[in-house]
Amino acid sequence: MGNCCRSPAAVAREDVKSSNYSGNIHGRKDKSAGGNKQKQINVLTDKKKENVEEKYIIDRELGRGEFGVTYLCIDRNNRDLLACKSISKRKLRTAVDVEDVRREVAIMKHLPRDSSIVSLKEACEDDSAVHLVMELCEGGELFDRIVARGHYTERAAAAVTRTIMEVVQLCHKHGVIHRDLKPENFLYANKKENSPLKAIDFGLSIFFKPGEKFSEIVGSPYYMAPEVLKRNYGPEIDIWSAGVILYILLCGVPPFWAESEQGVAQAILRGAIDFKREPWPSISDSAKNLVRQMLDPDPKLRLTAKQVLEHPWLQNAKKAPNVPLGDMVKSRLKQFALMNRFKRKALRVIADFLSNEEVEDLKEMFSKIDTDNDGIVSVEELKAGLQKVNSQLADSEIKMLIEAIDTNGKGTLDYGEFIAISLHLQRMANDEHLHRAFSSFDKDGNGYIEPDELRDALMEDGSDDCTTVANDIFQEVDTDKDGRISYDEFAAMMKTGTDWRKASRHYSRGRFNSLSVKLMKDGSLNLGNE
Repeated sequence: MGNCCRSPAAVAREDVKSSNYSGNIHGRKDKSAGGNKQKQINVLTDKKKENVEEKYIIDRELGRGEFGVTYLCIDRNNRDLLACKSISKRKLRTAVDVEDVRREVAIMKHLPRDSSIVSLKEACEDDSAVHLVMELCEGGELFDRIVARGHYTERAAAAVTRTIMEVVQLCHKHGVIHRDLKPENFLYANKKENSPLKAIDFGLSIFFKPGEKFSEIVGSPYYMAPEVLKRNYGPEIDIWSAGVILYILLCGVPPFWAESEQGVAQAILRGAIDFKREPWPSISDSAKNLVRQMLDPDPKLRLTAKQVLEHPWLQNAKKAPNVPLGDMVKSRLKQFALMNRFKRKALRVIADFLSNEEVEDLKEMFSKIDTDNDGIVSVEELKAGLQKVNSQLADSEIKMLIEAIDTNGKGTLDYGEFIAISLHLQRMANDEHLHRAFSSFDKDGNGYIEPDELRDALMEDGSDDCTTVANDIFQEVDTDKDGRISYDEFAAMMKTGTDWRKASRHYSRGRFNSLSVKLMKDGSLNLGNE
């Protein structure tokens, strides 16, 4: 909590001055690993092992995801301030995990240096982790800056949209689909008013060839294109996600919203866009026209990145209306940003819980189900195995679940695919992970999160004005207005629009595959075709 109001740069410079600081990253890793030895894997096949701390001073933690922790780091040679994303090998449990990291590094190396993309200085590897040393972005998140500004207009939204679309155009030109465009994945480089905005996360990005189609459901619920849910998509999905961001930039709420993930998916598939609510009546027709064309349900009719950048609203961005969009839009954006912060805190607890408990149990279960020990499980083996763990799924549902996850079309699952199913079925059955996260906030154990408990939790997270933030979140989550957050209110918040990949990539895949089954069963995949 101590440094929540100072910039990373200020803190780092003090640490550099006290020359005895060493920030042992491996000490922290070893402690969390509990001393367990595991077979060494080489993730970066073209690199020899090296100690990252010989080149860099590892400073304080800046952020945390499922696999890795991002630290502030200082180049020992020239004292440059950088960010180091350290990905623990202990958490790379399957070949899919290792491939995800290799691809992220390959894509960041492949994309040309550009002012709108965070640059990768180097990737190195030691026995315990892969370290991505990158440019430091300390100017804050996109929505936070918009909210902090006194004056927010169409012109400002156009400037942001232009940057996002330049990232998309660059990716597509170099054969990369981003697959996870959302506001949280853009940071400002520094605190200056004219700071560049940069794309920071390529963890779900993938290489593509013209005409190539993909089927894995990935991304974050609010920003998914309909063809992702239909499991047949190409680079056009990035235009859709950017269109969703533009809609939010102009009115403060997502275009497709519901009380559950299934509801959000159905709204996306219906594709009805609301231009009646405030402030849409006062927004220019040119802006609305661009939103419509970016959110065209038919990917063949959707604009390309080049066409979006050539659209009159962006071509004449400096002439776009400079009239404030109003306090209501800023207030909505603020709520959206705050909710993400609260969810991220909860997801960190869930990530620890899942990673600590899932591996050994599931390895053991896979061995029991894989009766012929061939490293894959058939439909029959899975049916028998799920009966052992008292799953209530009908045979037809198990078959659909396998169809949804089965990437090779053989009607079998490998270990990684099996983890995605089992994690989801086990944890979702009783919401055990949500109870664990709720308890981490409910310090006094009275069954409610009180305002001071939330404030203290956010203070640990480095929020500058913790009291105001906590009060604002309460207004949103405390739906019965009794001044405290019940478990049901907390669970309702977490079940809408949450990026579960922040807790567990396998768990997230399991959720999306299960969602795919539900959409197949209830006929939702035909929505929008009527």
